[in-house]
Amino acid sequence: MKTGRFPLSRPPTLSPRRRASPSHRRAFGLCLALAAACASPPAHADPGALWRIVHDGCVPHFEAGQGPKPCEAVDLDGSAAEGVAILKDRVGVAQMLAIPTRRISGIEDPQMLAADAPPVFSDGWKAKRFVEARLGGEAPPREAISLAINSQYIRSQDQLHVHVDCVRVDVIEALKAYAPALDDQWRPMTVALAGHTYFARRLVSDDLVHEEPLLRLVADGVPDAKAHMGAMTFAAVGAAFDGKPGFVLLADVFSLEGGGHAEDLQDHNCAVARTAP
Repeated sequence: MKTGRFPLSRPPTLSPRRRASPSHRRAFGLCLALAAACASPPAHADPGALWRIVHDGCVPHFEAGQGPKPCEAVDLDGSAAEGVAILKDRVGVAQMLAIPTRRISGIEDPQMLAADAPPVFSDGWKAKRFVEARLGGEAPPREAISLAINSQYIRSQDQLHVHVDCVRVDVIEALKAYAPALDDQWRPMTVALAGHTYFARRLVSDDLVHEEPLLRLVADGVPDAKAHMGAMTFAAVGAAFDGKPGFVLLADVFSLEGGGHAEDLQDHNCAVARTAP
């Protein structure tokens, strides 16, 4: 879920084009601190809503043998500390959210880089079946589904959630054309997606199960990302490379002038399901 919080403009620290001086790095850290202190959700937003739905509703119902409602599914993987719940977002025709059943604030939370991080991306990818079911008809191709997580500075909820939904048609076409330029290293793209230039790489994987915790690839591979994970945004878009299933991974810092939240790459109206042959 996103709100209209006013984000910071693109800081030089995470620019793919140049590295910042120490003074710029200190300034960037101060800007992030000020943003965290000053940014606040709209009066109508309840930043704890997702957590209460999962913690007070889905999990106890599931543990009591009453099913996962109001969630679509709950996978506790042995305990609530390791589980993931799938919830239909109120926005969009088919959008799902993959939410840890453990208290985790967002992309900035160090728990998401730990070995025991909940498998929100692999469980999120499994949840595409719920997206497909809501669309009806023939399931959209792999390239039409994505996972996205926004930065901490422009979100309405303080419980980590991964958006599972259709990809914008123009983004699908752009990534299909750009795919031959991708390899296993993070590099800034030479084309923009939804008005923003991302770092991108490919990942050969069917379902991301063996790649968790997936955000480690961002923290360890994107320049300066580990020190500023709260400002990062990330997406995994279904793809195929040389006939093998995989994902296009996209990451970068959010940007006022260039957009830059991975959810912007998604189409919550899922036009691709209507235009697919």
